[in-house]
Amino acid sequence: MNKISILALVGLALCGSAFAQKAAPGAKAAPKTLHCAVMPKDTVDIAAATKNKMFADYKGNRYFFCCAGCPAAFKADPSKFAKAEHIKSPVVTKKTKKA
Repeated sequence: MNKISILALVGLALCGSAFAQKAAPGAKAAPKTLHCAVMPKDTVDIAAATKNKMFADYKGNRYFFCCAGCPAAFKADPSKFAKAEHIKSPVVTKKTKKA
């Protein structure tokens, strides 16, 4: 190999490592399931609930529901369910609105 090829390979290796994303030490992975905010014995798949709009945002947090009756109960008295499992509400930007 000539010097240019070696330098190119070293440069690619350095760039690749610079762009590799690592989780911060002690950082938790995002959950895939949570318990329903209204009926905590029921487990909810976050992706499916999001797709089906089975969630509500309240005071910066997103709460998920197991069935069609739960959103109405939550919206009637959200403070009653505010201690239920939740995630932070996603931040909506111009970029995420287009997606």
